[in-house]
Amino acid sequence: MKNLALKVQRFLVSEDGPTAVEYAVMLALIVIVCLTAIQAIGTNANATFNSVATKLSSGGGS
Repeated sequence: MKNLALKVQRFLVSEDGPTAVEYAVMLALIVIVCLTAIQAIGTNANATFNSVATKLSSGGGS
């Protein structure tokens, strides 16, 4: 247990800790942006498919 505490202390003192946190925050923001974009694209695609399906089922007119 003492060994683990020393490793945690070294990690917090080193410069790698803040850098890892910055990368984690950047990664989280990128994931949020990607998920938002995918959701928007999916919503638009769903609306398009529903529109096409409605036109096909009603006789295909414009």
